[in-house]
Amino acid sequence: MHGTELRRKLAEETGQITWQELERHFARGALIVIGPELNLVETAARIAEDDAVSVQGWIQRGQVVRATDEHARRWVHSRSRLWAVVVAPWVLVQESEPPKIH
Repeated sequence: MHGTELRRKLAEETGQITWQELERHFARGALIVIGPELNLVETAARIAEDDAVSVQGWIQRGQVVRATDEHARRWVHSRSRLWAVVVAPWVLVQESEPPKIH
């Protein structure tokens, strides 16, 4: 599956998730953090399509990283909202800020 169909499928499978639901993926080393400047669905599609050039560039720029203990500590103690999508064997997550209350 490639192109528009893949992106549509990934978008449909993307959702918010709690840290507790992600802990087991973190423990097995399969949790990947996507930087806020990237589009989660597009990044997931590029990974699924084995677009090594794009992925390597993001890794080199620190925009795609394996979740660290620091990420885990922050997520445990904060109200971060995480968006997630699976691109087996990886679970990609991206932080989003809670809505501001005026």
